[in-house]
Amino acid sequence: MEILAHRGFWKTVQEKNSFVALERAFRGGYGVETDIRDFRGELVISHDIATETAVSLDCVLQIYKELHGTGTLALNVKADGIQKLLINLLEKYQISNYFLFDMSVPELVVNKEMELRYYTRHSDVEAECVLYESADGVWMDSFYNETWLTKERIEEHLKKGKSVCIVSPELHKKEHNEVWDMLKQSGLYQYPELKLCTDYPDKAKEYFYG
Repeated sequence: MEILAHRGFWKTVQEKNSFVALERAFRGGYGVETDIRDFRGELVISHDIATETAVSLDCVLQIYKELHGTGTLALNVKADGIQKLLINLLEKYQISNYFLFDMSVPELVVNKEMELRYYTRHSDVEAECVLYESADGVWMDSFYNETWLTKERIEEHLKKGKSVCIVSPELHKKEHNEVWDMLKQSGLYQYPELKLCTDYPDKAKEYFYG
């Protein structure tokens, strides 16, 4: 199982999605989940509406390559119509270990047509996975039902040849212990096709791999 640092490996809340947090994650050997959108003709890292202080995605990808990053880049798409800008950067830095997610359904269709890698969604409020067959993987989340995320549901996707990224419950301000225990005790954490997106990358590394 690969560990993805949610909005980078941040030490304080203010560091989320910062260059420092993303670089720290790369240096730690982690993949990252981060938010991208366009701002004044370029792509930037920003969960909310971007300002002049937003970090350039170009700069982030540059340091990723300089550090010989191998972790997955999970790019949470916050704006429509950014495909050409993104393709230019992916080609510039020769990056293939990435996936897009959380975009609108029409944008999913565009991503499929442009052969961009994307994950579809499956959660306790999203029973149907849009464009499942052509998706590289599944982003699995649980908003309300803490028992929805089960070994059986995860295995169903893995058996169909899909990669799966699990949203760790602390991202929704819930306890993560039950989900982490399930992943470890079931042996699912040994699957290379599985990913865990977490605010606690070091804790997860210690818990699953000692």
